[in-house]
Amino acid sequence: MNILKVKDRQELDRRIPAMPWYIEKFINYKLPDLSPSSLLEYVRDYDAFLSWLLAEGLAEGPTIRDVKLDELEKLHMDSIDSFRMFLATRPAHSNSRATISRKLSSLRSLFHYLSQIAEDEQFYPLLKRNVMAKVSIKRTSKPKDTAAKLEGKLLQEQEIEEFIRYINEDYGLEVASNKQASYAYANNRTRDTSIVSLILNSGLRVSELVNMNVDDLDLKKQLLYVYRKGKNDETFKTPVYFRQDALRDLQHYLSLRESQYKAPKREKALFLALANGKNEGSRMTKRAIQEMVIKYAKRFGKPYLSVHKLRHSFATDYYLRNDLYKTQEQLGHASPETTQIYAHLTDKTMAEAIDRPKEA
Repeated sequence: MNILKVKDRQELDRRIPAMPWYIEKFINYKLPDLSPSSLLEYVRDYDAFLSWLLAEGLAEGPTIRDVKLDELEKLHMDSIDSFRMFLATRPAHSNSRATISRKLSSLRSLFHYLSQIAEDEQFYPLLKRNVMAKVSIKRTSKPKDTAAKLEGKLLQEQEIEEFIRYINEDYGLEVASNKQASYAYANNRTRDTSIVSLILNSGLRVSELVNMNVDDLDLKKQLLYVYRKGKNDETFKTPVYFRQDALRDLQHYLSLRESQYKAPKREKALFLALANGKNEGSRMTKRAIQEMVIKYAKRFGKPYLSVHKLRHSFATDYYLRNDLYKTQEQLGHASPETTQIYAHLTDKTMAEAIDRPKEA
């Protein structure tokens, strides 16, 4: 079972009772098609919007659960523009253009459902007037734009091997004088090397790494079986190949997994962490993996690296050796348009390679 989806479903179930009845109806309608993680984002977006309506006096309340449908019907375009401005300018939680577009898109999905799909007992739409139908939500970035933002922020060619080697060897030399850092590194070096090597040789997402169990690994075939993002079928895991370069690192980690992390037999997670004061290792969290990568990246001299940029680094390298559709399949993209990022990234890489001086 997908660990992250279970946690998000529990959080979703906890938050739904605080929502108005019509939002609960919408979430139940979407439940068969969207993951709990996606639905939880919807609920968070609606919480922010309804709270803003109450704060602005556009709904009587007193709680978000009490916001009525007719209060949504009476909203003007000026109100939506004000909410957009609020999202863009509030100092405590400033939102990027992409985040604002996503939040508005969440609202548009809800209003469309209430005005076009859901009906009352007399077969009339629940929402008679849909102000969100007037809202234009521009695409925030095209593959070419995303590629431009990533340019110069990924590992290229030999840097992939250098970063893995740095984690496995050089980092320890740099922190040798720091007893605490040196101790932590000695305990986790093999695991950390294996994780980064696997990302850079397969393109896995961090959520896919977190959910992986020991049984999901087939070393002979160089295959992993993972829950892919956007797929709700909990009975099927997608096979994903990894390169030979990651095999040795994985084998080394597996040989130490039980002894190093005191893994109980009931713990099936592939990657473990042993928290201070704990006698048994447990599944690494998404945050722990992200912070681990950032720690090494800063010392390596590339502080902008993240788990997702490691995935981009693999994808760019993979695309240079394969085609668009193989890259799409390897990365688990729903649309080839997403994969086109790497076509734009490799344009520059290949342009640089044509005039690269020959090695002596």
